[in-house]
Amino acid sequence: MTGYGVAERHTEKYSIKVEIKALNGKYLDLNLRMPRFLMSKEIEIRNTFGKLIERGSATLSVNIVKHEISESEIQINEALAKQYYTKLKSLSEQLDAPEHDIFKITTGMHDVIYQDQDQLDPDLYALILDVGKKAFHEFDEFRKREGNSLQDVLHGYTTTILAGIPKIEEFEPERTATTRERLHKKLSQLLDDESFDKNRFEQELIYYLEKMDINEEKIRLSEHCNHFTESLSNNPKGKSLNFVAQEMGREINTLGSKANHTGIQKEVIAMKEELEKIKEQVLNLL
Repeated sequence: MTGYGVAERHTEKYSIKVEIKALNGKYLDLNLRMPRFLMSKEIEIRNTFGKLIERGSATLSVNIVKHEISESEIQINEALAKQYYTKLKSLSEQLDAPEHDIFKITTGMHDVIYQDQDQLDPDLYALILDVGKKAFHEFDEFRKREGNSLQDVLHGYTTTILAGIPKIEEFEPERTATTRERLHKKLSQLLDDESFDKNRFEQELIYYLEKMDINEEKIRLSEHCNHFTESLSNNPKGKSLNFVAQEMGREINTLGSKANHTGIQKEVIAMKEELEKIKEQVLNLL
């Protein structure tokens, strides 16, 4: 959801610049930076561009320069100016400071001289929206380029997980032999035990062998990885990919719990590392 877009429009009356930038975020957090006279349109602007941006920690900045300002727009708050001047003059006398800059300082104080822009020009607002939508187009194109790069990254992580399955299979003959040896030893001990229950032993052996079998987990993990890769090419939503990643995680965790072999366990850990990268990057998708 990282993105950046900017657009400008210059007319005889105005110069308008709209800038949109966003960082990754699970929810939409839209911060507006715009002139005070646009505050009456804040909700409308927030709703319009919030729906477009959708998610992320975003900032929408609107900068407007007026080339023509009528006399009626320039206002002087005379009462406030007199209060500032009186206070500053009194302070100057107390400190025995020069008074020649007091008037200049007074006119520069906050809200003494201001532009009366309470009436928003409809033509100006229409221009702002038009420039804003052009900025969003640039912003969206930026996100698409980021998305294409992210697609390649996610594909690489998934390929690495898939490559771990054949590596696990290389350890299975050794794992089977070790397990068989352990069972033979255990069986010899049990045969010497007078309380040995053959039927119960067979039931426990079947249960143990089923628990050791990891073929189904490998098949399902492979299917989930392929599904994830296919989804990347079909303009997926972040939530849908996250669900697939969760299923991949379940199979990887089960492989780890059944591993019973150092080599397999190392491959499982490597898979988990790639899966965590996938989960982190999926959050960047809308």
